[in-house]
Amino acid sequence: MEFTDKTIICKECGKEFVFSAKEQEFYKQKGLEHEPKRCKDCRQKKKALFEEKNNKN
Repeated sequence: MEFTDKTIICKECGKEFVFSAKEQEFYKQKGLEHEPKRCKDCRQKKKALFEEKNNKN
């Protein structure tokens, strides 16, 4: 299967970001079925908040 770059709109900030063919291939190799809904910046922010919340417990 050949992948092509896809433009997606981040559900968090509304900015467009590219889900590259290489990233799509990586997702498939890892068994991930859904494409990302957030841009890289928003994913990093969400991860940081999640880690911070877990470190307080």
